[in-house]
Amino acid sequence: MSLIEYREYIARKKTLDVKSGFSPSLINASAKAHQKTVLEFAINRGKSAAFLDTGLGKSLIELEFARQCAEETGKPSLILTPLAVAGQMVSEGRKFGIDARQIRDQSQVGSGIMVANYERLQKLDPSCFGAVVLDESSILKSFAGKTRIMLMDAFAQTPFKLAATATPSPNDHTELGNHAEFLGVMRQQEMLSKWFINDTSTASQDWRLKGHAVDDFWQWVASWSRCATMPSDIGGDDDGYILPGIDRHMHEVEADRSHDTQGMLFRIPEMSATSFHAEKKLTLVQRCERAAELATHDKPVTVWCETNDESAMLAKIIPDAVEIHGSLDADEKERRLFGFANGDFRVIVTKPKIAGFGVNWQHCAHAVFASISFSYEQHYQAVRRSYRFGQKEIVRNDIVISDTERSIWDAVNVKGAKHDEMKRRMADAMLKAQSTSETRVKYERPIELAFPEWIRTEEPCT
Repeated sequence: MSLIEYREYIARKKTLDVKSGFSPSLINASAKAHQKTVLEFAINRGKSAAFLDTGLGKSLIELEFARQCAEETGKPSLILTPLAVAGQMVSEGRKFGIDARQIRDQSQVGSGIMVANYERLQKLDPSCFGAVVLDESSILKSFAGKTRIMLMDAFAQTPFKLAATATPSPNDHTELGNHAEFLGVMRQQEMLSKWFINDTSTASQDWRLKGHAVDDFWQWVASWSRCATMPSDIGGDDDGYILPGIDRHMHEVEADRSHDTQGMLFRIPEMSATSFHAEKKLTLVQRCERAAELATHDKPVTVWCETNDESAMLAKIIPDAVEIHGSLDADEKERRLFGFANGDFRVIVTKPKIAGFGVNWQHCAHAVFASISFSYEQHYQAVRRSYRFGQKEIVRNDIVISDTERSIWDAVNVKGAKHDEMKRRMADAMLKAQSTSETRVKYERPIELAFPEWIRTEEPCT
């Protein structure tokens, strides 16, 4: 290999930042500094991700991106949202002077910005849209999920894309990889082989970043995304975004250890991820009754649970409660979720996996968790429905557990501490990467070096 060929080889190793966007027109005057930064980047690049923590104004960014793309392409833009968020997105648009229309099927598609729930995707023709926006795009986290595959296929040829979600865990290669693949940046397997190593030292053989690849990986992520946990992470002002705080209270009920002892004097609870539901059934009544006591007052409250039995019991014994469960059709779920946001119902009883993403419930400053699981993400998202930008009161969280569930709560807290630490690391890494991503150039030999004779020759070695 000649020196010239070697230089060309090194240059080819650079990960290219391919831009396919356009210059933005005048951005909506309501956009704050950090939102304008994200919008300018997203519109210029054409296909990007906005990893912004809850309450940083992703709705305005999504709506303005969709508006500008619709004007640029002459085709409608589509914003896909979780259940009940479509109506909320349209209402947000009115606040900012942006027209958006909620649609249910292809016959309702017109010009401008169309908003639909993910559940409506099968009733739409993706090819007619010039841009697509995924609200709460963590839906892509499911590596082999039906919805993920459908989204990848449906919008493979869509010219402009924006994926918006809260800050992902920086070592969650599945979520980051699926975002990169949806945006047409790089396939997940290529990402893994380039920057990650399969850690066989752990039982789960997790993928982890190669030590020497950390800076280059975040430089690559910064080339197609913007990330912030606070506005100041990307040059904005944190004034008004520092929340009042959370007042957390634990409530324990005692489990009957004389039940199902399997020949032992007392039952030794096994709270593994596969068996804890059986254990939780033993305290279902006590936990629900305690949760009902906590939720019985005259102010709005969200009551979170994990199972259908818990949901049905809670809705029955809590005054003024409306229940949202999986067997309801999409329209009825949306009506009840939107009704709670509008103050039509005082209490809502549901599960984090049904209503834990996307909805804004700043009018409610009290959440009761009648049941918990090992999923830190679901717990975090449920908390953040009320604890977000615009919340004026200290948010009260009441967590009801049995005395046999302490290990679950400890596991959630450990995951929470790790998540907070990783978010800080990600913010630092992205801040550094974002400051240099626009000026990154291909590899060049910076100074003249004295090479040995065998490598100085331009002729191939024999």
